[in-house]
Amino acid sequence: MRMLRLAPRLLAIVALITLSACGKTEPPIAVAEGMVTVINQTDQDWKEVLITVNDHFRGFVPVLKAEGRANAPLSQFTTGHGQRWSSGAYVKTVDVTAKSADGTDVKLTWGREGDSR
Repeated sequence: MRMLRLAPRLLAIVALITLSACGKTEPPIAVAEGMVTVINQTDQDWKEVLITVNDHFRGFVPVLKAEGRANAPLSQFTTGHGQRWSSGAYVKTVDVTAKSADGTDVKLTWGREGDSR
């Protein structure tokens, strides 16, 4: 009988926890398991998306749709001299630049002081 009275309270607590977890937005840049993920959290497509890791290694995405996600394996990043990313290397910084559909510049950073995470 006591459990029947507690059930609605427990359901309410579980619902509140679930709703609060759903309200959290993902960061626009994430680094995990050999992958850089960039999320376009705007309502405009981005063009000419350049992802730069540790100031030297670059990857390119022609278009990142509004509310879209780009998953870029670090193994595909290269320097201007053709040097490929070494597995096991540490990601210190990520910079993302692009043009939004209305022509404004997009700039995101990760791992720098005052970054946009």
